[in-house]
Amino acid sequence: MDPFLEAAIQEAQRGLSEGGIPIGSILVHHNKIIGRGHNRRVQNGSVILHGEMDALENAGRQPASVYRECTLYTTLSPCSMCSGAILLYGIPHVIIGEHHTFMGEEELLRNQGVQIEVLNKSACINMMKQFIRDHPTLWNEDIGE
Repeated sequence: MDPFLEAAIQEAQRGLSEGGIPIGSILVHHNKIIGRGHNRRVQNGSVILHGEMDALENAGRQPASVYRECTLYTTLSPCSMCSGAILLYGIPHVIIGEHHTFMGEEELLRNQGVQIEVLNKSACINMMKQFIRDHPTLWNEDIGE
């Protein structure tokens, strides 16, 4: 398995072990992880700390030129908020662990020139299916339903 997707899965598992929602993300620049994160809405009482947003936050302030050379790995298809951040910072490439349990704004990203790869990894699918089955109210809150 791709080591960067594996790192994103580890972040998702970390979030789950903390009592949160198991979605992880890794920001990679020139084959080096510069940001990692996981959904911490529950843990931090946050409205915005999805996995992708946490990874961006943890990457720290970067020049625009760095973002334009990055790949973002995420265990789940990015929502509208996270897709907006991807577009805002000009991240050109997003690798998605799965989109069976949630289809984010992939079409919007593609239409804006972002290269999208969906891997549909069973580890990502099974983790989210189990979480949604065990915590439907929390899941619906996270996706705005």
